[in-house]
This record gives sequence, C-alpha cells and structure tokens, in this order.
Amino acid sequence: MILTITLIFSFLVAINFLLLIFSCNKSAKQIKSNKPRVIRNLRPTISTTQLQTGQLAATGS
Repeated sequence: MILTITLIFSFLVAINFLLLIFSCNKSAKQIKSNKPRVIRNLRPTISTTQLQTGQLAATGS
C-alpha cells in the first residue's frame, strides 16, 4: 500500500517537472529600442508678474 502511494506520488512529481520544462507559456523576446523618450510640455509656460509693494494681496488674517 505504501509502495503504491510512493510510486504514484513519484510519477505525479515527474509529470509535473516535465510539464514545467516543456510549458508553452514562454514569453516572447521583445526588442528594446534605445531611442530616448521625448517628453513634450503640452501646457504653455505662464509668466508671472511681481506685485508692487502697494498692491499686496490680502492674506485673510
């Protein structure tokens, strides 16, 4: 009885290793391009003007 269980278990482990080695779910090799990515700024640059000393904004305190 123990011999039968051991043989079945060994057979299942061997099948598992064979399936692991010959599995079809291998990822394809992807060719990486060495081109640098160009990041474009889509928003226009907003220039700010500095307030004069008499035109300070209220702070609310």
